[in-house]
Amino acid sequence: MRKKENRFPKIVGQDAAKRKLKFYIDGHDASGIIPHLMFVAPKGCGKTMLAKAVGRNLMSREGKTGHKTFIEINCSTIKNVRQFFNQIVIPHIADKECTVLFDEASELPKDVTMMLLTCLNPNENNRNEFSYEDYTVDFDFSRQSFMFATTEAQRIFHALMDRCERVDLEEYKLDELAEIIGKVLKGIKFDKDVLKEVSTVLRGNARQAQKMANNIAIYLKRMRKKRFSNADWGRLKYHLGILPLGLSPIELQILGVLQEKKECSLTHLSAKTGLTKECVQRDFEIYLQKNNLMEITTAGRALTKIGCEYLKMMEKLELTPA
Repeated sequence: MRKKENRFPKIVGQDAAKRKLKFYIDGHDASGIIPHLMFVAPKGCGKTMLAKAVGRNLMSREGKTGHKTFIEINCSTIKNVRQFFNQIVIPHIADKECTVLFDEASELPKDVTMMLLTCLNPNENNRNEFSYEDYTVDFDFSRQSFMFATTEAQRIFHALMDRCERVDLEEYKLDELAEIIGKVLKGIKFDKDVLKEVSTVLRGNARQAQKMANNIAIYLKRMRKKRFSNADWGRLKYHLGILPLGLSPIELQILGVLQEKKECSLTHLSAKTGLTKECVQRDFEIYLQKNNLMEITTAGRALTKIGCEYLKMMEKLELTPA
């Protein structure tokens, strides 16, 4: 058995998930078997990155060097069982040693989901056969490992979820987001606490931290600097139109509408923003509620005390270059 303390040297945070995954990876080292894994988290929290890191730890047991072949499938590209079987299973999975990641698993077609229920059914033999047309494929869990990733666990068929060990990812803390930016921008010096301030606008999202690191790199290259100061952050916020808490212009607009009309309906918000009601709910209201800027009651949508204070702060805030 290989002994390796840090299985995820490049992954910041997610300590609980990493402990659970290390347990399963250690088990794979010993037995060649790892449970089917279901990664669940909001967009941008690193589901795919962590799944790939797991894949790098699942080593070949067939005399080859390195890890198993990693196959990443975007489930929105799968149309039906015929296509999945002929274009993916036969050429890339059948009789091969590999790790398969089904990304955006909530988009799996129903007939493919039903096929996977048979193929991935756990049993004492750690293998299943599945026949389709002229082919019979042996799904051998000592050779093939399967992982899924989704932002919408409620849309995963319950029987498929039951066949997997669920791995939930946590929202990133401010210091973890700061660490991500620091890791991306090696060689750059930062003023004290400037990265913590930057982290407050990243919405707890690791992908946003990566994107912000790229923006800082562009800014510093343009300025021919190797140090990022608080004054630089003020200038960057001005140029990119970055609002406190990382609110988008539409979220700020929604707060403005709620200030004008108490107990506002979703239909009214939709009309004012020009967005569908589903879009307003899914993409904007959740973050505003999370930060206690708005609330939803039986009477409708309303601005909270914190939301009122936010708008007063925005009135005083001068978005000019420092």
